[in-house]
Amino acid sequence: MKVSPLRQRMLDTLVLRGCSASTIKSYVYAVEQLCRYYHRSPELITPEDIQAWLLWLLKARGVSASTCRQYFNGVRFLYAFVLEDVAFSDYRFTLPKGQQRLPDLLTRQDVQRLTRQPSHPKYRLLLLSAYGCGLRVSELVHIRLSEIDGERQLLHVVQGKGGKDRYVPIPESLLQQWREYWQQYRPNLWLFPGQEGNALSITTVQKCYRASKKTADIGKQGGVHSLRHAFATHSLQAGMPIHQLQRILGHSHLSTTSRYTHWLADSPGDSPVVDLVKGLHFNQSCSD
Repeated sequence: MKVSPLRQRMLDTLVLRGCSASTIKSYVYAVEQLCRYYHRSPELITPEDIQAWLLWLLKARGVSASTCRQYFNGVRFLYAFVLEDVAFSDYRFTLPKGQQRLPDLLTRQDVQRLTRQPSHPKYRLLLLSAYGCGLRVSELVHIRLSEIDGERQLLHVVQGKGGKDRYVPIPESLLQQWREYWQQYRPNLWLFPGQEGNALSITTVQKCYRASKKTADIGKQGGVHSLRHAFATHSLQAGMPIHQLQRILGHSHLSTTSRYTHWLADSPGDSPVVDLVKGLHFNQSCSD
């Protein structure tokens, strides 16, 4: 399919700025929706038109405030960084206020029950690893064996969100389980391989999480990202300094990490380092 010059410019600019595949997809989709609404190319759409479209999304389409802002971010990227439109930059857009709502917090007992649900040890370890290292699902499915530093107990997360690399501590008990798992299944390139030697798909992990949560009868809201939220909150409760947690999670701003303080109990623990996975094992299932 032939790509228009403007679309290609946007794609190239997104890549040059280190945007993730999911960001590229959502930004391009937002611009497509704007153009379809007006049946005009972006150069012929005014800031006033964009403001009216955003209002239509909220009133007629019934999208949420966060979704509306996501659409705007995609459109803003085109006009600000690709077209460099001065009129767009000068226009004062009115956007719906973003909702700062965190999903329900999983307790340690929830995590224990949930990670024991999958029938295959590989998927039990998969969920356990998401929690034990506080990984995003995209980072989880792309763990390469070469990125695991067993001697220093560190995982090299390559090109995480925002195109940033970072090192994540691997809990001692989790590292030992990775070794046992490798000896048992001998993965070659990826720690958690999918079909035909490719990386496991994100959809597969999401389905695994939802099925495990349902089987464990956990009615709390939130997807597989809830394991990362649980890691962050439980780490703070155990006494981990918030700046250390910020580095582990890969947050650019401390304010993002500070959201987890809303879940803290009044009296956190006193240990700066905690092995959250201790006592959990991928070879343990609910039938044990």
